[in-house]
Amino acid sequence: MTERLDHFVRVQLADGERLYARLAGDTLHVLAAPPWVSTSETGRRLPATGTRRLAPVEPSKIIGIGRNYREHAKEMGAAVPTAPLMFLKAPSSLLDPEGVIELPPESAAVEHEAELGVVIGKRARRVPASEAMAHVLGYTAVGDITARDLQRADGQWARAKSFDTFCPVGPVLVGGLDPAALDVQARVNGAVRQSGNTRDMIFGVADLVSYASAAMTLEPGDLIATGTPAGVGPLASGDTLEIEVGQIGVLRVSVRRHG
Repeated sequence: MTERLDHFVRVQLADGERLYARLAGDTLHVLAAPPWVSTSETGRRLPATGTRRLAPVEPSKIIGIGRNYREHAKEMGAAVPTAPLMFLKAPSSLLDPEGVIELPPESAAVEHEAELGVVIGKRARRVPASEAMAHVLGYTAVGDITARDLQRADGQWARAKSFDTFCPVGPVLVGGLDPAALDVQARVNGAVRQSGNTRDMIFGVADLVSYASAAMTLEPGDLIATGTPAGVGPLASGDTLEIEVGQIGVLRVSVRRHG
């Protein structure tokens, strides 16, 4: 049976109005609320052309999962986790598609990490893995940008992961998608740096939602970045980073030095 996929976007119109919509072809079917609140449509329709795409999420928290691909753990010289390795990124790190990653002066080693993002659709608190997928609205592409030198120096990851612009997300939020075998790729200036598949994740989506919900209540709209395949590498001012996730599309951003 073919999946029925819904593509949700958040856009800014030429007059500055911001709204959520279901994207069908080149037409925006405007929603009455963010899709994790309601997918009801207002009846208003707009052309998608001429709008600016925004990050399709506004999470109260961004949960990252470290070393969730064996080959990435190996390239980092770290053991494969026996339980999900969870950290937080500040919501202020969100970046829109076609935005600009700013390289902070505090770091000399900013790197890309391409990831599948999980968007929560229904509040989850201590949800068993067998029920976790009922709490998922959909999926998007995420860049978990990381100041690698600060990550190693600090001994914990909050600063290294949370600089402004360090979490590009988009270009769409796709509902109805099976996350079990999606290609995940990162390209820098057109050259492939990372190429993996979600089938190789150590902990799948249901286990991650369940595990995270045991520690903190997951609210509708919250975002879980599920970990990155091997091949992470440096970003330099002037680079173009593309993160592509199967059936979601290409998230494209540029890179420049802060200031």
